[in-house]
Amino acid sequence: MELGGMTLGLREGVIVLITLVAAYIVFVLLRMVRLHKGTTQVAAPLERPAAQPEMPAPSATEPASDANWEKTSVGLADEMLRQGLEQEVAQLRDEVDAIRGELAALRQDMLQELAHLQAAQAVSPIYGDAMQMAAAGYDAAMIAERCGIARAEAELVVALANSQER
Repeated sequence: MELGGMTLGLREGVIVLITLVAAYIVFVLLRMVRLHKGTTQVAAPLERPAAQPEMPAPSATEPASDANWEKTSVGLADEMLRQGLEQEVAQLRDEVDAIRGELAALRQDMLQELAHLQAAQAVSPIYGDAMQMAAAGYDAAMIAERCGIARAEAELVVALANSQER
């Protein structure tokens, strides 16, 4: 771009933008410093006319000065933060306890499934179904009927399954 006999390129445009941003930052910092100085200066107490009655001194519940008020507000903020963190920790502990309970239940289920699989592998393939049914808690008559084996064999399978579970 050509302006008044001067050529302005992308580089010059970026430099102008950086300069404007820097000037704005300086302006904001100066305003912050001026604002901070205004809040830290304590105004001199005004003389009261003789005709007005004296105001009572601040009570113990009112902050005596800005410094005390700031300390009190910081203390309250810290206390609120501490209470919030304590509540969050308590909630996390409850969740961990719930997860531990679920994990214990899953572990118990897994051990039962493992016992069923081991019982099925320890028996002849002919009696595999009968052993699984016995491990699941079926009675000997039901096992004999479903697997097509004699009732005495089914009772032996149930006894074997019960001995392996113990």
